[in-house]
Amino acid sequence: MRVLHPDSANAGSSGPDLPVSPQVKAPAGAQVAKRIQTSSPNASVQAPSVGYNPAPDPFQTRAPAEPAVTTYPAPAAGDGLTTSGYNLSRWAEDWSRMRYAKNRRDWLDRLKFLPLNPAQTIYLTLSGEMRLRLNQTSNPNLKKGPLQRQDIMRLVGGADLHVTRYFRAFGELAHGGISGPNIGVPAASMRNKLLLQQYFAEANVPLSRVHLGARYGRQEFTDGANLMTSQRDNNTLRFVLNGTRFWVRGKIIRGDFFDFRYTSLGRGGARDDVIDRGIRFSGGTGGLVIPHDFLGKSKLYLDPFVWRLRNRRAVWGGAAAREDRMYYGMRLWGDVQRLTIDWVGNYQGGHYDGRTIAAWQFFLAQTWRLGAKPTAPRIGFHVDYASGGGAYGKGTLRSALAPFGNNIYYSYQLFLTPTNLVALAPNVTVSPIESLRLTLEHQFAWKASLNDAVYRANGSAFSGTQNTRAYRVAQSTRAQAVWTWTPRLSFTGRYEHLQAGPALTRAGYTSSDFVAGWANYRF
Repeated sequence: MRVLHPDSANAGSSGPDLPVSPQVKAPAGAQVAKRIQTSSPNASVQAPSVGYNPAPDPFQTRAPAEPAVTTYPAPAAGDGLTTSGYNLSRWAEDWSRMRYAKNRRDWLDRLKFLPLNPAQTIYLTLSGEMRLRLNQTSNPNLKKGPLQRQDIMRLVGGADLHVTRYFRAFGELAHGGISGPNIGVPAASMRNKLLLQQYFAEANVPLSRVHLGARYGRQEFTDGANLMTSQRDNNTLRFVLNGTRFWVRGKIIRGDFFDFRYTSLGRGGARDDVIDRGIRFSGGTGGLVIPHDFLGKSKLYLDPFVWRLRNRRAVWGGAAAREDRMYYGMRLWGDVQRLTIDWVGNYQGGHYDGRTIAAWQFFLAQTWRLGAKPTAPRIGFHVDYASGGGAYGKGTLRSALAPFGNNIYYSYQLFLTPTNLVALAPNVTVSPIESLRLTLEHQFAWKASLNDAVYRANGSAFSGTQNTRAYRVAQSTRAQAVWTWTPRLSFTGRYEHLQAGPALTRAGYTSSDFVAGWANYRF
């Protein structure tokens, strides 16, 4: 098993906005080879589109590449995808166009640009979100028992202060509420009276050929494949880190360097959500724009990365010990005409409790658009491998680990994660109307190592599954519908049937059904 991440809700709770096939990830409506689910600090963020309001693409990983002219393409800069002006990370939005009355449609648009000096070089942008959600799960935690129903509410309010083009400060408060029968003790990422979710200061230096920037404080970080780094928007309260991020962005090449510590959430007021100094995540991610005439007409990006995750209490095989894990990887993603891909590979080295770590992960997602229009049907599949082995023995530890990836990519119920896992999932996406997207996926899952366990999204093992002597974990049928009524208001429905295989049933676990629906409003 691994570290129990405080942001991963207990098994049986699912999260919010990501569509059915995660890996080619993108935020609340993002993209690539389509895997479900999911920011650019200042300039280059696209202005709100007019007259085109597509439903979020369940399978996209970042955005279909859209290069900028003077700096690195915003959708590929490591801050997520901006659609119709909105981003999962609200600080990645650029509302400076709202300084002009002709661009404002109502009083909420006025809140996006509140000038604080006559020259309007200092201004405040306000943001907010409310999400009402209901989850229902049969056989919670894959154990026979009464239905679990979760009635969930998220409230978020934020303020973004811009002081000329060079400085800014951002703050965000959040509240998470949950109730319902048979919910047990909810994780702090699901129930929290008040969380100072983000607060940071940022400086930017836009030069003629390169943009420099630095940010310090509590912040979301998604500069990586969605299966490895994600805000985990599925949770009521999103995953945030504490520390420093520094970036250098040119027209075709970029570098992003960071040093973070995790956040330990409480359930009370803002004072009990503190820095977790036992877990440290640091490293660097690069980016290269591949020439657009490569393979014909393409928009592709190559992102190498070297990361280090240090955990003083990592848990494998029931034992907690210090772990230093290194990641050496590469990501190739983007569009080649109608084909969208998101391919990631990484090797993990280091040490756990004096034992050598040697693990691998490969995530390959691809989707083909059947027509020229953006709303044309898409077919695709993803195939993934995450090594396992050694967690319950001695010698080399081969169990792979994602730092804080999309926690619903393999199971809306949070029952699977890329540790000791082989997965294959064909999928299809259709849009009967421009604002509605329907996705259907069927997934096959196996253990990579017979002698290792099946792991939940929060890193904990299903007890006894390391001894079942079976590879077949489960088959899952999943469906999702996303209706984007307006850029501010969307409705999402989800269903998953997980048919447990012998790797689970021989340890006393059973099958489960999951249904969820929610409304999300933001400004």
